[in-house]
Amino acid sequence: MKKIFILTGEPSGDKLASKAIIQLQKLEPNIEYLSVGGEHLKKIGIKSLYDLNEVTYLGFTKVLFNIFKIKKKINETVEKIIEFQPDILFSVDSPDFTLRVAKKVKKINPKIKTIHFVAPQVWVWRESRVKKLKLFLDHILLLFPFEKKYFDKENIKSTVVGHPLLENIEKSKIDISQIIKSHKKIISIFPGSRKSEIDILLPILFDFVKLMNEKNNDIFYVFHSTYEYNKMIQDRLIKENLNNCGSIADEKIKSEILKSSLFAVAKSGTISLEVCNAKIPSVVIYKMNIINFFIIKILVKVRFANIINIAADEEIIPELIQSNCNSINIFKKVDHLLQNNQLLQLQIDKSQKIIEGFKSNKSFNIITSVLTDSL
Repeated sequence: MKKIFILTGEPSGDKLASKAIIQLQKLEPNIEYLSVGGEHLKKIGIKSLYDLNEVTYLGFTKVLFNIFKIKKKINETVEKIIEFQPDILFSVDSPDFTLRVAKKVKKINPKIKTIHFVAPQVWVWRESRVKKLKLFLDHILLLFPFEKKYFDKENIKSTVVGHPLLENIEKSKIDISQIIKSHKKIISIFPGSRKSEIDILLPILFDFVKLMNEKNNDIFYVFHSTYEYNKMIQDRLIKENLNNCGSIADEKIKSEILKSSLFAVAKSGTISLEVCNAKIPSVVIYKMNIINFFIIKILVKVRFANIINIAADEEIIPELIQSNCNSINIFKKVDHLLQNNQLLQLQIDKSQKIIEGFKSNKSFNIITSVLTDSL
């Protein structure tokens, strides 16, 4: 029996990996899997060596404070992969963890084929990393067409698959009227999937909701969470006495709620693409430790945080980053946009033009084809 080890490092990678593997399971049912994964891979019956929280770290200072723990976990993971003897090590995103593991695995057993999905953002910073990748990666799968030139230059085998989370999905038949009983207008809020992000952003977002409530009490706010942190967010909403808010973890319900939203406030990252794909206007927010932010400001080569804005080279989706990421600024920006339908439509129209270039509608087919060809 052929074997694949799936290596992820955070919830977004776990989600991407699960969607690819679901399709592969249909095509090739006789493959044995093991993983470092989360709730999405667990749902499709794939065992994880340990909880994703053990390797999910945010920011440079977090990494520095946990450097020995991370090294230990990398070595432990490498040991288990070698013991499993997979035909393919399929690593997904989280390059600072997954690629370190892949490099060590390849050195110990060069016969294991290493396929990585979601290239490190070399177009943002550290382009020199590309030279090192060809020493241990057999194939790299790319989200965006503009990435390919960086890997072609170093003769690394790469395939543009498009962004799987942007593929057209069948319309859901889920009725959310029981969740939004009063049929109020909905604003979706995405506070992040990592506890470190949630801890920073939740207080800001709670204060934002309170400011909005002073002006408009006809809006229901839905916090989109993971199963792991859903109860925590619900408890904190109760503590804050925010009765016009809820927290949802179920993916199908979250998707339906997003499509029914009039607006979204989203943490910078993959989710902002999903929001744009649903044709929902939004603002992007992000805040981190001041030391981390200072380091990133020195290293990054792009003006924007959001991939839509980076690709367009203009701020289509408003960004409120670091010191600008506070409840008052978020309130002012959201309130201003909600009062101007022309601005909302312009954002949707411009973002759709960019996002169309990221779609292939064959992403999972391409990914599964590369995996099966490598077995």
